[in-house]
Amino acid sequence: MDLVKIRRDLHQIPEIGFQELKTQAYLLKTISQLPQERLEVVEWRTGIAVKVPGTNPRKRIGWRTDIDALPITEETGLPFQSVHPGFMHACGHDIHMAIALGLLQKLIDRPIEDDVVILFQPAEEGPGGALPFREWLKNDKPDFLPDVICALHIAPELPVGTVGTRPGLLFANTSELFIDLHGKGGHAAFPHLTEDMAIAAASLLMQLQTIVSRNVNPMDSAVLTIGKMSAGTVQNVIAEHARLEGTIRTLNSESMIHMKQRIEGFCRAVESAYNCRVSIDYGSGYLQVTNDEALAEKFLQYAGKAEGITAIRSEAAMTGEDFGYFTEQIPGLMFWAGVSSPHGLHHAKLEPDEEVLSFMPELIHSFFLKL
Repeated sequence: MDLVKIRRDLHQIPEIGFQELKTQAYLLKTISQLPQERLEVVEWRTGIAVKVPGTNPRKRIGWRTDIDALPITEETGLPFQSVHPGFMHACGHDIHMAIALGLLQKLIDRPIEDDVVILFQPAEEGPGGALPFREWLKNDKPDFLPDVICALHIAPELPVGTVGTRPGLLFANTSELFIDLHGKGGHAAFPHLTEDMAIAAASLLMQLQTIVSRNVNPMDSAVLTIGKMSAGTVQNVIAEHARLEGTIRTLNSESMIHMKQRIEGFCRAVESAYNCRVSIDYGSGYLQVTNDEALAEKFLQYAGKAEGITAIRSEAAMTGEDFGYFTEQIPGLMFWAGVSSPHGLHHAKLEPDEEVLSFMPELIHSFFLKL
């Protein structure tokens, strides 16, 4: 199985959450070329679950890979860059899928004792595929539900051959944030006859920035970022509508609840102060990713002794990942895999080093033998 070719083929057809039709078709075609007597394959929406029966199973080990892309215009200049304008595998999910297929090949060629289920999960970037996929497995396909589950995520800043993780909390709680302000527009020459939503939004934006500094315990960690602000239509018309778009990230669910309460309080205050209507949409929200402590320690010890691999203890990150919906109910492990790129995740020029494909499936397969 040529994993580099597979990765490049997948890189050319990026699709966003629950629209991964070409991606699913490509994966199914690739899987169909493997010995089918060793596989059980089921489809869920645009995702796939593949089970490889073990030789003497005591448990069911899960491996999860995400398959969706981002609405980003690629700027790598690669000969195999995206053929879908405005979309790109800017988070490495093409690498993730190729590794999962490589692992599948090794499990067929060299079966392990335990059953293994590989989950090709859609919509990790949004609106969130892990939770409904998990619930479908529980309710409709319990014989595909893992007893323990693992996954990786590429780390552009780490060298190829380096893996990193930590016991306990790895990634944060996350929530999207969309705030719409509605007032009364009008001619720029008659501001006293209007309710200017550009001013209201600017005031709200500044107030929101005090939430972390003045409402979150300094011993805790949280982020509230407004990444986009829009208002108005032309330069001589007072804005009737404004919109703030951002993200909230916390290291525990209680802080997330508290931050949302403060956001709602500021929005009510702005409604009163600027005589307007404010609505809030929290969009997609993901649970924190919490690694099973024993599993994470076992992986760090194993990887640290593997030839050519450097294992490090990572810090917890404010990164969001819906893998947390699996680790909420299933003992799990996620780790970083270095890919030596000067450009980070979600960057239009992200270019992972494909060398990671040459050894990562073998590393995972060998680790599964230790579980």
